[in-house]
Amino acid sequence: MTHPLPRTGARILVDALAIHGVDTVFCVPGESYLAVLDALHESHRSIRTITCRHEAGAANMAEAFGKSTGRPGVAMVTRGPGACHASIGLHTAAQDSTPMILFIGQVALGASEREAFQEIDYRKFLAPICKWTGQIDDPARIPELLSRAFHQSVSGRPGPVAIALPEDMLRKEATVHDTKAYRPISPGVASDDLHPLRSLLAEAQRPMAIVGGGGWNAKASEDLAQFAEGNRIPVAASFRCQDRLDNRHPCYVGDLGTAADPDLARRVREADLLLVIGARLGEITTCGYELVSVPEPRQRLIHIHPDPEELGRVYRPTYAICAASDRFLSAAAEMPPVDFSAWDDHTASARAAYLASLESTPDLPGALQMGEVMAYLRNRLPPEAILTTDAGNFSGWMQRHYLYRAWPSQIGPTSGAMGYGIPAAISARLVFPDRPVVGFCGDGGALMSGQEIATAIHHGIDPVILVVDNGMYGTIRLHQERDYPGRTIATSLSNPDFTAWARSFGAFAERVERSEDFPAAFERALGAGRIAVLELPIDPELITTRASLSQLRGTGSPH
Repeated sequence: MTHPLPRTGARILVDALAIHGVDTVFCVPGESYLAVLDALHESHRSIRTITCRHEAGAANMAEAFGKSTGRPGVAMVTRGPGACHASIGLHTAAQDSTPMILFIGQVALGASEREAFQEIDYRKFLAPICKWTGQIDDPARIPELLSRAFHQSVSGRPGPVAIALPEDMLRKEATVHDTKAYRPISPGVASDDLHPLRSLLAEAQRPMAIVGGGGWNAKASEDLAQFAEGNRIPVAASFRCQDRLDNRHPCYVGDLGTAADPDLARRVREADLLLVIGARLGEITTCGYELVSVPEPRQRLIHIHPDPEELGRVYRPTYAICAASDRFLSAAAEMPPVDFSAWDDHTASARAAYLASLESTPDLPGALQMGEVMAYLRNRLPPEAILTTDAGNFSGWMQRHYLYRAWPSQIGPTSGAMGYGIPAAISARLVFPDRPVVGFCGDGGALMSGQEIATAIHHGIDPVILVVDNGMYGTIRLHQERDYPGRTIATSLSNPDFTAWARSFGAFAERVERSEDFPAAFERALGAGRIAVLELPIDPELITTRASLSQLRGTGSPH
């Protein structure tokens, strides 16, 4: 082996990123990691550096990158305020099981433990929301610790890693060999693991599969389709995981999110067997842990998850398999099908109910109906199109009315973090420049991350952004009116002219006030050749996909 030449810590770091396959870094520059930026300047042909306008935007773009590729998204921020701003992206990556690595410039080693300028101990601050939080004090250990970071981010249940980089360490030289590229390590399935599963499935009368979580890929979705078809088992998606199975598949029966069909919720509650693949069965998916009782489910529960610590943590399963979703489904697709005659009609009726739920609820108020907007997009966009979404009540229309047909085509925060939709759309369009990308956000979320439109203009990235404007924080208003009718406070918003606002960045922008005007405006946005923003003002009464705000007051129902 040739003896390596001395290199700075920054150079060793950037060389290691290239070895691990990193081709994109999202950042807000800071003086604490100037040496890394200088090393990236030399590597700009292999690693593109995307300059963002806020650290939360950079972290959200990196999280969306990891979610849509299965490879760790990489963000770089400066110490103190930069790391605090970026922490929301780490939290989303943790809750959404997304591989991501955040590099944080840190104070010099000689100034540590003195509360130096912007100093934070990130190992304490970020530990609860990261798989591992470390600091590299010796440049000779960079190859070792970056290998650890990448392996931990992608292995088992994927998630975020944060690494602090003292600025003097980055300038110090070391002579060290590079490591090889990381290889994902995920638990697989033994042949005997499927026998109990098959027996439990064969005994069922009303089974239901629930799929979701991280670590998916296109092959896993294909294997899921084969398994579902062979066993005619109805398949529901957990919150914002609707792209795990082509929604046109005869076994797909809907999603268990904020816009879940009450008929589907009833079927989950009445199932005698739940086959949960990859999903954690979190609060949203279980409707506040009501559909599946804690800790002993009413239904028999077969739980497949890549993290052994998740199995039995909330729910006691009848049978558990510690396996990554893709590896489990590869084996399950080859499993001999069971006799599904006992539930064939059950699957068909669940499918029929799902198809009926795609139709818009009649007589909702307003000249612009989001159900009609989504019906147009459902028919207009190709299967490979990607929809990103912010958090908020408006997202119910994407969840209820769109058909997700390929992985990845739905990118949204199951963590419920606002400010995600616009950065995620920019990231997705950067990763998939040949696929249409439509980003959705509400008027609240738009002003939490809308400055990243400047990032899209600067780098020539051109998604279409739809701003659904009802003049309030809609989700909070819904709960406020339901729980404290007639006593609203702190939820009304005074908004800018979103069209003029977007144009000020250099974006294409239009305001669309009627449903019938949307198709032509959307076509103009698609062909604009730069990021485009369509402002969609909706009646404040149009608070959910099924009911108006007035109808929900005092009903006690969020749907």
